[in-house]
Amino acid sequence: MTKIAIIDDHQLFREGVKRILEFENSFEIVAEGDDGNEAVELVEKFRPDVVLMDINMPNTNGVEATRLLIEEYPETKVIILSIHDDENYVTHALKSGASGYLLKEMDADALIEAVKVVAEGGSYLHPRVTHNLVKEYRRLAENESSGGIGYKQKVEIRRPLHLLTRRECEVLQLLADGKSNRGIGEALFISEKTVKNHVSNILQKMNVNDRTQAVVVAIKNGWVEVR
Repeated sequence: MTKIAIIDDHQLFREGVKRILEFENSFEIVAEGDDGNEAVELVEKFRPDVVLMDINMPNTNGVEATRLLIEEYPETKVIILSIHDDENYVTHALKSGASGYLLKEMDADALIEAVKVVAEGGSYLHPRVTHNLVKEYRRLAENESSGGIGYKQKVEIRRPLHLLTRRECEVLQLLADGKSNRGIGEALFISEKTVKNHVSNILQKMNVNDRTQAVVVAIKNGWVEVR
């Protein structure tokens, strides 16, 4: 069983998240709270495997609470919940020790997948957040290579056909574009189940733990466009 704590000061949202997670037989909600200070106390008492943490809360915010939690209980995994997709928020959350970052507009499948990935030691970012980080990474890389601002480096895209099938290359590109499994399925006219199979094959072939790592590796190797 994966033990989960939900920390969010909006009770209705917290109840909605709880209902979704309770559909998974392998999940157990062991604690709920509405404040960052309470989060530390709840983790000490219930020792959850994964904490879902709202980023904006009174008294101690989610980022600071995460930092305190990781210092005291490094084995605990934290997923930040936020309405912000700006890379500054994401960067601060990850620097605090969070293993995941989800936007509150997430669908049920993304929430469940995120908890499973993080519980197993991986990292999970909302697809749109991944796309924004990739764009920022490319911008910084271009500025560094040019020694200044305003230079647009022309990048030759080399699809990894030695490693992936053409369809898997298409799925990898759409992951870099920030598409969810549903969005990829709609773009390629295939089912979400088929998308999940393709993503699983991509991760295995690229020898990475999660889709975020797959996108980062693909960017570094010039396998996908940042658009």
